[in-house]
Amino acid sequence: MKKKMVLWLLVIGVLFTLTACAQGKTENAVPEKTPESTTVQTEQESPSKNPEINPDDEIVLGDYRNIAPGLEDAYYCSVILYVWEPLITMNEKGEPTAKLATSWEMSDDAMTWTFHLREGVTFHDGESFNADTVLYNFDRMRSEIKKSGFYSLNIDSFYPNLEDAKKIDPYTIQLTFTKPAPSLLYTMTNFGSAMFSPKGFDEAYNFTGIAQGTGPFKITENVKDQYVLLERNDQYWGEKAKAKTIRVKTIPDVNTRFSAMKSGEIMGVIDLKAITASLATELIKDDHFDITTTNSTMIDFLCLNGKSAPFDDIRMRKAVSLLIDRDSIVQNIYLGYASPTTNILNYSTPFYKELPVSHDVNQAKTLAQEVLGDNRVSIKYLIQQDNSEQKAEAEYIAAILPEIGIDVSIESYDWATIKSMMQEGQYGIARAQQGLSNMEAITIFKRFMLSSGDQNINYSLVCDDPLVDSLIESADAELDMAKRQAIYDQLQEISAETQPVLPLFNEKTLLVYNKKITGFKAQIYGLNLPDIGWHQGELSQ
Repeated sequence: MKKKMVLWLLVIGVLFTLTACAQGKTENAVPEKTPESTTVQTEQESPSKNPEINPDDEIVLGDYRNIAPGLEDAYYCSVILYVWEPLITMNEKGEPTAKLATSWEMSDDAMTWTFHLREGVTFHDGESFNADTVLYNFDRMRSEIKKSGFYSLNIDSFYPNLEDAKKIDPYTIQLTFTKPAPSLLYTMTNFGSAMFSPKGFDEAYNFTGIAQGTGPFKITENVKDQYVLLERNDQYWGEKAKAKTIRVKTIPDVNTRFSAMKSGEIMGVIDLKAITASLATELIKDDHFDITTTNSTMIDFLCLNGKSAPFDDIRMRKAVSLLIDRDSIVQNIYLGYASPTTNILNYSTPFYKELPVSHDVNQAKTLAQEVLGDNRVSIKYLIQQDNSEQKAEAEYIAAILPEIGIDVSIESYDWATIKSMMQEGQYGIARAQQGLSNMEAITIFKRFMLSSGDQNINYSLVCDDPLVDSLIESADAELDMAKRQAIYDQLQEISAETQPVLPLFNEKTLLVYNKKITGFKAQIYGLNLPDIGWHQGELSQ
């Protein structure tokens, strides 16, 4: 117990460093876990009138990255800006729901899907949305894999075994496949069916200017590494956005974003990882601010190099997993704004299965002893530079790994360098994270557990299990969704047992905002930007 306390004092010291340039000490009291999609309310003081706010005044938000990377990105901007819309989106449970497609039918053999499109919709440039524009977007997807800072635009990922896409009438399209596609709707959500005006591309299907979507906001200005300016689309087919203009500033440094919130330069932060738990809880000590949180599509995990000892032995992977106290990491570093897990699949997908999270130091030592005997090994532990939370995790894990014969050297690099080192097998442990490009579970199984999976290969995981390959193949061909779920359950159980990667926790979307604005509510992926507006009438001061 004394040793564990010393370790956590070390970790907490790192967290204090994170907030030092913000506003003194950060209390490490753990808040009560918030239910899904909630707003944490702070103590209210006496209200007062706030008549000086014009509802059409620009609202300024902050993000850590370019949320609209621009011409070189396959989508130009993230879906959370509500500039472009998909055919199929998802609800708060991660289930497919209608957007630009209003209804659909699947054939009995699941090889033909018919989609009925929303009528009366126009793109920002005045082009009509119809079957022809949808087929153009499919042609673009089929032209080549296009890179993105979000998720690659890859027809084979979103529409595996697609044979043909054709127009039935001006507002109906039909997709046919060479193999059954019963879970197609899950792969189509959001990035899987993004729609853009054909007028916005050149002959190679590259953007020629600002993305022209159908969403409630349109981009009027985009300055790389500085800001993107959104304007309400008053011709939007659905409910109009509340704010007339929203500016999203790119502020890479988390402490600078914190200071911008404190000073009123920005009214809130947008996007995943836009604020740390410690800084968010520091902000809401001031009654001008609130936190909103819900489950996220992101899962954080450790990659273990399967190309060389000691992690080419499953027993060592299990030993590390059992040694790590995930709940302590979640409570002490993320202040409860995460959920410990041993499952490779994120909890936002409807296919998720809850699995036990085990922490057993004695069993970890026994397994390590079986592999190493009295020998010791030294490894590199890679983390992303300028990420204080990852550093705190690494300091804790590096401090306990010697208990099972592993001595650690922590090295920090940019993500591109880390990926290169992982592909070359020049590491022992590397910190990584993965979001859900869509809600179809098999996408994750194929990427990480299939012997030919891209992340399996790129991260040097060396997963090569004929049973896993067979299960994935069987699931891919299964028409009965209940039977498919049973296979997915089995794959999740195998992942927890064999640890192709070592999951740590599922993230929560954690956002903080100034109470001068309303409608600020975290979602599985981002927030509902059209609901945001200036608070009218009474405000707590």
